[in-house]
Amino acid sequence: MAAKARVSLTAVLAAAAWACLSVVAASAFDVPTVAFEEGFSPLFGDGNLVRSSDDRSVRLLLDRRSGSGFISSDYYLHGFFSASIKLPKDYTAGVVVAFYLSNGDVYEKTHDELDFEFLGSRWGGQWRVQTNVYGNGSTSRGREERYLLPFDPTVEAHSYSILWAPTHIIFYVDDTPIREVIRHPDMGGDFPAKPMAVYATIWDGSAWATDGGKYKVNYKYAPFASDFSELAVVGSRADPVLRVPRRDGAAHQDLLALMTADYAVVTPRKRAAMRAFRARQMTYTVCYDAVRYADGPFPECDNSDEERESFSAWGESKTVVMRPRARGRRRGRKAGRGRAGVSSS
Repeated sequence: MAAKARVSLTAVLAAAAWACLSVVAASAFDVPTVAFEEGFSPLFGDGNLVRSSDDRSVRLLLDRRSGSGFISSDYYLHGFFSASIKLPKDYTAGVVVAFYLSNGDVYEKTHDELDFEFLGSRWGGQWRVQTNVYGNGSTSRGREERYLLPFDPTVEAHSYSILWAPTHIIFYVDDTPIREVIRHPDMGGDFPAKPMAVYATIWDGSAWATDGGKYKVNYKYAPFASDFSELAVVGSRADPVLRVPRRDGAAHQDLLALMTADYAVVTPRKRAAMRAFRARQMTYTVCYDAVRYADGPFPECDNSDEERESFSAWGESKTVVMRPRARGRRRGRKAGRGRAGVSSS
């Protein structure tokens, strides 16, 4: 009975915190956006990358010929990176859309990476989101988490942002923080510390993206289109090899401005919103995966015995699971226009 009482209390607190989410998401971060040509260049895909006439948005397409992607013109040593993204609709099993930071083109075996990966599904509108944190080639110690979204990401664009500071990392959906990784001394090189570029891609992930590869991309529904707009890169440009800012004299000011910006600080209200999002939307966390990591959780994990009861030994949530939408609503709800802080599930 005591355990049940604790779980019930947790549910009540999470519901109360969830009510705060719409308040947190009420005001957007005040960051400048850039035109595509000002900050990015095509990476692959040729004609499958389509720029708008005003150069403020880009459509990435996946078809039988190819996926597509773009990359930032510079590398950055810390910063805030954001894009508004509208994901492909209808059947999207096997499709992967990604918005991420990486230096894999420079450090093939010791690369750093911070990811938003959007994993398609058999049911329209029900994309899963995965966040990854890799440092110094630590992919064998993957720090993954997966979530459902409280809205249909195919109806309209929502913003997805990564704050990367020397001391911590925050992933945002709209203005709601969904994950915070605080740098722990025992992380060592697993915390990303080398300059990274910004990438956006769409590609065929049939081998693993949906139910472990059980469901593949069906090109009958192609082309799969993902729209990127409101592109923001706020950080210190850096040489990826020398690992130093390109403007040495302004590096300290850039870092100070970054560390004191509103998006770099998790206030008590933001923390309540983050906990509510994770309680209602997180389907997997590496911090409770005792099968892959039998020696215990990573040092930065903030685990509790009470929360552990909601997860299996594999780190999978016992309560947050993806379910097919009712028939006739396959394309998602028109009402699902709320930001991350407004539950439309």
